[in-house]
Amino acid sequence: MNIPYTNLPRLVIIGGGFAGVALARKMIKENVQLVLLDRHNYHTFQPLLYQVSTSSLEPDSIAYPLRKVIKRGKNTFFRMAEVASIDPNNQKVNTNIGSISYDYLVIATGAKTNFFGNTTIENNAMRMKNLPQALNLRSLMLENLEQAVITTDPEKRKELLSFVLAGAGPTGVELAGGIAELKLNVLPRDYPDMDFSEMEIHLIEGASRILPPMSEYASEKATKFLEKLGVHIHVNTQVKNYDDEIVSTNTDLSIRTATFIWSAGVTGAPVSGINAESLIPRANRYKVNEYNQINGYENIFAIGDISVMETEIYPKGHPMVAQPAIQQGKHLAKNLKLHLRGKSMTPFKYLDKGSMATIGRNKAVVDIGKLRFGGFFAWFIWMFIHLWFLVGFRNRFVTFFNWTYNYINYDKAARLIVRPFKNKDEVIERV
Repeated sequence: MNIPYTNLPRLVIIGGGFAGVALARKMIKENVQLVLLDRHNYHTFQPLLYQVSTSSLEPDSIAYPLRKVIKRGKNTFFRMAEVASIDPNNQKVNTNIGSISYDYLVIATGAKTNFFGNTTIENNAMRMKNLPQALNLRSLMLENLEQAVITTDPEKRKELLSFVLAGAGPTGVELAGGIAELKLNVLPRDYPDMDFSEMEIHLIEGASRILPPMSEYASEKATKFLEKLGVHIHVNTQVKNYDDEIVSTNTDLSIRTATFIWSAGVTGAPVSGINAESLIPRANRYKVNEYNQINGYENIFAIGDISVMETEIYPKGHPMVAQPAIQQGKHLAKNLKLHLRGKSMTPFKYLDKGSMATIGRNKAVVDIGKLRFGGFFAWFIWMFIHLWFLVGFRNRFVTFFNWTYNYINYDKAARLIVRPFKNKDEVIERV
C-alpha cells in the first residue's frame, strides 16, 4: 500500500460513508497515523441518490473526494481498495492492493440492498445504494422512454411506461414522487408526441401503510401527496418474484414492467475475519458495546449501519440512517482521543433529531420528537437539512442552484444517457 512506517498509533478506517467521514474529520489532527480505505475515491450523500436517478442532480453534486476530507492532516492517507478480510490475530487488514497493520481498526462499511434470499429478484431488479446504480437507473428509465416513443405495440409501450417500486420507506416514497413529478411536469415537454396518461407508477409495501418507520400522520400525508401525483399505492402486498418483465405478489396484483426498482430493505456489509459470534446473522451487523467496540475485541470498532448497539430504547440497534452514523463517528473520535491519553471512554448516547421524507415539489413530511409537519413547511425543513449536511461548499451551492432552477422552470437539466445501461449484472453490489 506504500504507507510509510510510523511510531505513532495507526488508525485504519474501512469505509468512507457518513460514519467513516465523521470519524476521520475529527481525527485528522490527532497524534495518530490515519489510513482511510474505500472501494470508491468519493463519499456519497446517499439521501439524494434518488435525485440523480430522476435527473434532478448530477452525480458530482452529491459526491465529495475522500482525499479532500483528510487533506489537512499531517499523517493521513487514503487508499482506494476493496477490503477482502481482517486478520485480528495479527492485526492486519487484507485488501486487493495489499495488507496493512493496525493498532486501532474501525469498520464503517455501511449497508447493502437486502433481497431476503430471493435470487431471481436480486438478479433482475434495479437497486439504488450507490452512484453507479443511480446512474444505471437513470439510463434505464430514459432508454425505456426512448423505446416507448418509437414502438407501435401498445402492450410493449405500456410495459416500458410502467414503473414499479417495491418498498415504501423513505427511499421508495421519494423515488416514486420524483418519477411522478417527471411524468407531470417534465416528460410531456420532452416527448410531446407521447401520451403520458399511459405511464403508471406503482408503489408496493408489505406493511399496512407507507413510511412504516415514521408516524401515522406522516404516512397519511405522504399517501395523499403521492395519490395526488397519480402514484398507485399497494399496501399489505409483498413482491414474490420478478421474471420475464412481470412483477408477481402475494395477492392478485401482477404488473408487467420494464423498470422494477427494489427498495424494500437493507442488510449490513460485513468483512470476513471477525468472530462469527460477534455478527448478527440475519442483519449481517456487528454487535457492539456502548463504546462501539465489537464484542470480543478491544481495539476493533464498528460504527454506523454495520453496528448494532442494543439499548433499552433501541433493542434492535439504532435506525440505519445518516444521523446515528454521524453521531457514532464523532463520539468514537472523542473516545479514541480519551483512550490515547489513558482516560476512560464514555458511553454513546443517540440524540434523535427526527426523520423526514420528501414527496415532490412543496411536499414533504417531517417527524421531530412529538412534532409533525407536512406540506411546504416540511419541504423547506427537508431542503435546509439536506443542504446543511452535504459535504463541501461547492456541493451545497450547486445543489441549491439546481433546486432553485428546477423550482422556477419546472425543469430538470440532467436528462442525459451518458452511460448507456447494458444489463442488470452491472448493478450487482460488491462489499
